[in-house]
Amino acid sequence: MSSATTTQQTVVPDTSSVERHGYLFGFPIAHSMSPLFHNTVYADLGLNWNQFFLESTDMELFKKLRQDPKFYGASVTMPHKMAILPHLDEITDEGREVGAVNTLFLKEDPTTGKRLFCGTNTDVIGVRDAFVYNVKDAAQTYENRPAMVVGGGGAARSAVYALMKWMKATKIYLVNRDRNEVKAVIDECKARGFGDSLIDVSTVAQAEELEGVGAIVSCVPDFPPKTAEEKEARAVLETFLNKSHKGAILEMCYHPSPWTEIAGLSERAGWQLILGTEAMIYQGLEQDRYWTGKPVSELPKAKVQAVIAAKLAEARH
Repeated sequence: MSSATTTQQTVVPDTSSVERHGYLFGFPIAHSMSPLFHNTVYADLGLNWNQFFLESTDMELFKKLRQDPKFYGASVTMPHKMAILPHLDEITDEGREVGAVNTLFLKEDPTTGKRLFCGTNTDVIGVRDAFVYNVKDAAQTYENRPAMVVGGGGAARSAVYALMKWMKATKIYLVNRDRNEVKAVIDECKARGFGDSLIDVSTVAQAEELEGVGAIVSCVPDFPPKTAEEKEARAVLETFLNKSHKGAILEMCYHPSPWTEIAGLSERAGWQLILGTEAMIYQGLEQDRYWTGKPVSELPKAKVQAVIAAKLAEARH
């Protein structure tokens, strides 16, 4: 089946071997560990379920496939996190306030019995819980202090939401090579009611004047800075890393390896490093909570962590 907008062929997986099925819907997704993650959970719970890769840009095809009575939901990734919004019956507060959805789950309309397609954003939970479960003393480390987000995409918006909503950030410094991207994040967050304490930090001179931060979320790919703007953004980050208060940094980039340049800089500067796989694990467990109805405490966190760690070790070699 080919999409109307692209020549890319979509391979529709055969789902007949399992009782219930879901999809990872996005493009490109070959590197994703999402199906491995969720299928590990289902095997542990004794469920004959499977999440399949649906590598596609074809929204109409996805809308057809989700009508299957055996469909339980989907992980939604780029380029569909915002494009899916008009095709949902309900959106949770997190999904609506971040303006992007990474999880489609089902509910039943109590009056009509009709299936409702609902969207939420578990990326925000991933950011929050990566800090909550890895930092021993939140009050001393990052609460009631400024925080910082590096980047300007969807992950940066999720990080801003988590830091403001749950992690007691007093303000958030945004660090990015592109001023227009920063402006877009600030404008969107303000429009949704949680952007008043966002500050664009564009130069080292400005960074030197500002109070140190307690939590940093880095949402940029692992490339050495090349342009003048990229070098300035990296220098701004290093200015904060070198301030006297040492907090915790979540390095969201873990593909192809979580041991990024920013991870190395942070550790050398005395910061606690939290790998992006932690955020990925907590957002994934939250997805399975929606799909299986089981609380996160009953899901096999340690098993999933081991499987993901093994997969990353394989990639490192």
